[in-house]
Amino acid sequence: MLHRTGAFCARHPVWVIAAWLLVMAAAMLGRNVIGATYSDEVSLPGSQTQTGADLLEESEPKLADPSGKVVFHVGSGTVASHGDALDDTLARLGDLPHVSAVSGPTTSTDGATTYVTLSFDEDIKSLGHSYVDQLDEATEPAEAAGVHVGYGGDLDNIAREPANDVASEAVGIATALVVLLIAFGSVAAALLPLGSALVSVLAGLGVVGIVAGSLTFATSAPTLAAMIGLGVGIDYALFLITRFRQDIMDGYGAEAAVARTTAGSGKAVLVAAVTVAVALLSLYACGLSMIGRLGLAATIAVVVTALAALTLVPAALGLVGRRVDKLRIRRRPVAESAGDNDGWHRYAAMVARHPWRFLTAGAAVLAVCAVPLFAMRLGHIDDGADPVGSTTRNAYDWIAAADGPGFGPGANGPFTVVVDLKGATEPSDRIADELSDALGKTAGVSRATTPQPTPDGRLLVTTVTPTTGPQTAGTGGLYETLTDHTLPETLAGSGTTAYLTGTTAGQLEFRDTVTERLPVIIGIVLVCAFLLLTVVFRSLVVPLKAVALNLLTTGASYGVLVAVFQWGWGDNLLGMSGPVPIESYVPMMMFAIVFGLSMDYEIFLLSRIADEWHTSHDNQRAVGKGLALTGRVITCAALIMTAVFLSFAGSPTVVVKMLALGLAISVILDATIVRLVLVPSLMFLLGSGNWWLPRWLDRRLPRVTV
Repeated sequence: MLHRTGAFCARHPVWVIAAWLLVMAAAMLGRNVIGATYSDEVSLPGSQTQTGADLLEESEPKLADPSGKVVFHVGSGTVASHGDALDDTLARLGDLPHVSAVSGPTTSTDGATTYVTLSFDEDIKSLGHSYVDQLDEATEPAEAAGVHVGYGGDLDNIAREPANDVASEAVGIATALVVLLIAFGSVAAALLPLGSALVSVLAGLGVVGIVAGSLTFATSAPTLAAMIGLGVGIDYALFLITRFRQDIMDGYGAEAAVARTTAGSGKAVLVAAVTVAVALLSLYACGLSMIGRLGLAATIAVVVTALAALTLVPAALGLVGRRVDKLRIRRRPVAESAGDNDGWHRYAAMVARHPWRFLTAGAAVLAVCAVPLFAMRLGHIDDGADPVGSTTRNAYDWIAAADGPGFGPGANGPFTVVVDLKGATEPSDRIADELSDALGKTAGVSRATTPQPTPDGRLLVTTVTPTTGPQTAGTGGLYETLTDHTLPETLAGSGTTAYLTGTTAGQLEFRDTVTERLPVIIGIVLVCAFLLLTVVFRSLVVPLKAVALNLLTTGASYGVLVAVFQWGWGDNLLGMSGPVPIESYVPMMMFAIVFGLSMDYEIFLLSRIADEWHTSHDNQRAVGKGLALTGRVITCAALIMTAVFLSFAGSPTVVVKMLALGLAISVILDATIVRLVLVPSLMFLLGSGNWWLPRWLDRRLPRVTV
C-alpha cells in the first residue's frame, strides 16, 4: 500500500501538493472561525478541594467569584498619602467591564503596600491579555502620582505576556536549515523537509484549534503541538529524503525511487508515529483531562506530520526528481553511506573490540546525570518565578515582603478551610474556637482568621496563611499536616468534616494525584512499546533492551532537569530568577514524549541492523552497517530536534522552558550515549541472542517488517 501511495504521489505531485495547501488553509481558517479558547483550570471531581469549593459556592456564591489583586506600592512614605489618586483609581477599577466588586484596601503595617481584590462576573482568563490595557488605564491616576502598580492573584492569567511561538519556530527552522545544508550539501534537499514540516505543522495547529472548539485544551497545548510537530515533521521528511537520494545515487528512476522510499522508510515513519501517538494518548489513563488533552494535541500534530511525510514529501520528491541535488554547496552530495570502510564501520569495529568498556562508560554517564532525580520535588510554579520587573512578579514580591494581616510570603497562596456543619453534634461556636486554637498552634501557620459562619449557617470558613510561599516545600508540608492531622484530629467526634480548598490547595492536591498516577502511565507506555517492538523485530531481547535504555534516558533527563531548575543551575542561562520545583505534570508529559521520540531513532537504527543480520548473520557487519546507514541522518535529525526544542526554551512560560529543555536533553542523550555507545555495545555482547524469540510465539505473532 505504501509503495502504491508513493508511486501515485510521484505521478501526481501538483495535485497532492495543492490538496495539502488547501487542507492547511482550511484548517487555519476553521481555527480562526471557531475562535477556540484555552484554559489551565483543573477539575478534580470528588476531591476535597473541589468538594470544599462546591460547598462554599452553594452557601455563599460571592466567595466563589473569580478574583484578582491590584497591588499598590511606594518606595518611601505610605500609599495612603496619595489618597485622592488612590480613590480615583479604585473608582475607575469598579467601573471596568465584568468587575462585580472592589474590596476595601488591605494595607501593610508600614503603609508602603496596599492591595484591593477585584471580583469578576466571568472567568478572568476569558477576558484576554488585551484587558490589561483597561486595567492600566484605570490605574493611571495612581501611577501618575508616583505609586507603583502590579497585578497579582488570578490576574496573572491575563497580565503575563503571551508566548511568541512564531519567533521560537523561526529560530528552530533557521537552525535546521543550516544543519541540513551542511549535512547534505544540497539546497533543494535541505528545503524540502522544512517546507513539508511547515505545511504539516500549520495544518496540525489548525486541527488542534478546531478540536479546541469542543474540547478545552490547556494554554500550552498549541505550543506543545507546534514544538513536537515541527521536530518530528522535519525528522520524518529527512529520513525519507535521505533514502530517496541514496536510491537516486544507486541508479533508480525518480518515480521508482519515491515508491521504494515510501515503502521502506515510510513504513519506519509509520511505526515511529504510531509509537509516539500511543505514548502520548496513554496520558489519558491518568484520569486528568487537562493532561490527557495535552497528549491529544501533540498526537494530532504527530499524526498530521506523519501523513504529510507519507504523501506530501513523496509528491515533492516526484516533482523535483533527480534535480534534488542540482543546487549544490559541495562537490559531491552525500546520503546514507560512504561504503563499507567508512568511519561508522571503523567505529563499530572499535566497539566490538571493547564492548564492556563502552557499556560501562555509557551507563556511568547516564547514572551520573540521573543522580539529582532522587531529590526531585514536584510542585506548582507561581508568580514568584516570573521575570523580575514584570507586573505579576512585582505584585508577588511586594505582598511577600510586607508585614501585617494579608501580607507575607504565604499571603500569595493562602488556604481556605471549609467546615461542613451538617450533622454537627457540638455547637458551632465551640467548633470554631477549637479549630481556631488548633490552627494557631500548627507549625508553619503564620495567621489564621477567626472561623466565621456563612449566612445560611451551613459552613464555617477560615483563611490560613502559611509562613512560606506557595511553591516552597514548607507550604507543601503544611498542606499535608492540615489534611492528615490538624483538621481531622481537631474535628474528630464533632460530626463535622473539614475541607482544605483554594488555588494553592488545589495545586497541591493535583500534584499528589499526578504523582500517584504516574506509575500507571509508565506501565502502559512500557507494555505498549514492548508489544509493538516485539512484533516489528520478532525478538523479545531487542524490545526489552530498548525499553530499558529509554527508561535510563528518561531518568537521566529528569536528573538534569532537577539540577537546572530545582537547584538553580540554569538561572542565568534561561533567564530564571531563582530555583523552582518541577511542575507537577512535567515528568508525566516528558516520559510519554521522550519515550516516543527515543523509540523513533531506535526503530530506524535497529531496523537497518536487523535487515543486515537476517541477510548475513554477521553481528559486527550488521551493527556497522546499521550505524553507517543511519549515522548521518539520525545525527542530523537529533541536531534539528534539539535545535527546535531549545528554541522554545526562551519562552516566558517556565513550564514550556522545562518541557523544551527536558526534551532537548533527552534527544542529545539518546542520539549520543544510547545510540552510539549503549546500543552497539549491547548488540555485540548479546550476539545472536539479540534476535531470540520462542518458536511458538513466532508462529502466532503477525508479520510486520520495517
